[in-house]
Amino acid sequence: MGKPVYLDYNGTTPNDPEVIEAMRPFLENEFGNPSSSHWYGIKPKKAVENARKQVASLLSCSPDEIVFTSGGTESNNYAIKGIAWACRSKGNHIITSRIEHPAVQEVCLFLEGLGFEITFLPVDEYGLVSLCDLENAIRPETVLITIMHANNEVGTVQPIEEISNLARKHGIVMHTDAAQSVGKISADVNNLGVDLLSIAGHKIYAPKGTGALFVRNSIKPEKFMHGAGQENGRRAGTENVPGIVGLGKACEIAGRDPADNMTHMKRMRDLLYSGLKNELEAITLNGHMEKRLPNTISLSFQGLEANRILEEIGLEVAVSAGAACHSDKVEISHVLKAMNIPLNRAKGTLRFSTGKMTTEAEINTAVKVTSEAVKKMIKSKG
Repeated sequence: MGKPVYLDYNGTTPNDPEVIEAMRPFLENEFGNPSSSHWYGIKPKKAVENARKQVASLLSCSPDEIVFTSGGTESNNYAIKGIAWACRSKGNHIITSRIEHPAVQEVCLFLEGLGFEITFLPVDEYGLVSLCDLENAIRPETVLITIMHANNEVGTVQPIEEISNLARKHGIVMHTDAAQSVGKISADVNNLGVDLLSIAGHKIYAPKGTGALFVRNSIKPEKFMHGAGQENGRRAGTENVPGIVGLGKACEIAGRDPADNMTHMKRMRDLLYSGLKNELEAITLNGHMEKRLPNTISLSFQGLEANRILEEIGLEVAVSAGAACHSDKVEISHVLKAMNIPLNRAKGTLRFSTGKMTTEAEINTAVKVTSEAVKKMIKSKG
């Protein structure tokens, strides 16, 4: 038996072959420290600056507005803590949502323990934040709004442009976690109107352990990493040159044929959905039908448990669960809870996410394996 069909691109992506080739010299021969003033530091330094231009080009910003990090989690930590600490004299209130990634939620809870006040906005049944709720939550002491661009579980895309307009109107800094959206939909920072935007390399076919944070030049977050002053004094630590080169190349590739990639991922996603709908009756789509990522589909298999489905299909199809079912309880994801998905639906939720490498043959296999497993489980229940 070969490897299972991979449909968990929102979890992580394989490295693009072009990314691996771009990194190779810096794993083999060009080992120098980019901060070194001698010969060995020249090529690594130029490579880091070229990667900065590649990332900036994808986001439509200036290269000096890009800070390289160890990934999306660090980018979110830097953005949120950095603004909270820099603006402490102005206020101590932060607004976020109930469906953020833990790399945002946990940071906000940490700051809450230090005396900051956090408003966790609710979402509707589609996973969308209400602009009215957001405006009502704004206070004179609000210093930051952090709302994700697109949700990692159900794919719902938030109205970031409108949220940024509200933030600007009230003089509030706006951050978005764009780990899931970059490379799938446009993340032009000027169109979005954000002040800070987080990227995770391993979501866009670059290596794990690398990421970036866009910081608009007018914004001055407090330093998050202290040390020798790399990244123009904004993020200390010797640069991960191979990873940064890989991230830069991945961003260049993502900007090369964005419409083609989006069309392909969406076609594969829709083929999967229509195939499963034709085979199974009791499935429900979670998230917004239109305002969602082109590659993401969250499906609830009513009356079944996600972990049991994964056990049945795991050797042939790799996807992720929206609920963890144990002997004495069912742990529903915080996203499905926030969307008020009924328990009998939520506990049987799987997330399928396609990628630019997904093939039609793989989708056909996934439909066949999943539908047969679900039918078998329904039959065994009586």
